Amino acid sequence: MKKSILTWVLLLTVGLSSTFAHKLENVNEQVISSFKKDFASAQDVSWEKTKEISKATFKLNDQVMFAYYAEDGNLLAVIRNIVSGQLPINLLSDLKKNYANYWISDLFEMAADNSTSYYVTVQNGDHSVVLKSIGSTGWETFKKEKK
Repeated sequence: MKKSILTWVLLLTVGLSSTFAHKLENVNEQVISSFKKDFASAQDVSWEKTKEISKATFKLNDQVMFAYYAEDGNLLAVIRNIVSGQLPINLLSDLKKNYANYWISDLFEMAADNSTSYYVTVQNGDHSVVLKSIGSTGWETFKKEKK
């Protein structure tokens, strides 16, 4: 009886271990090591993997963030959702001036290549427009769709 209980406990332990290990199975060690170095205090980390890029979703200082890594462990970009009040003043003013009849449906900040860009999706009843910041001075149309 003790042997069968012990066997079941071992099988259950091995099964649970492989289930949790599977989440990181496709993410290479270089990427994980780089992430741990870059974001040592990150919490609730989950990974997604495509053919060439690994994406970590995590919390840092109570904010959900996304980090994208190349297979060699090189950090490509860090993205976080923001509210309009976190935009640089020039960008916010330009948005209010030129898109007063639109509402913001998505807004995020992207840090990559030692620079920061902002992307905003604004909509009205007829159109959806994705704008990309040009530095901190203005916006350019990244994508425009008719609803």
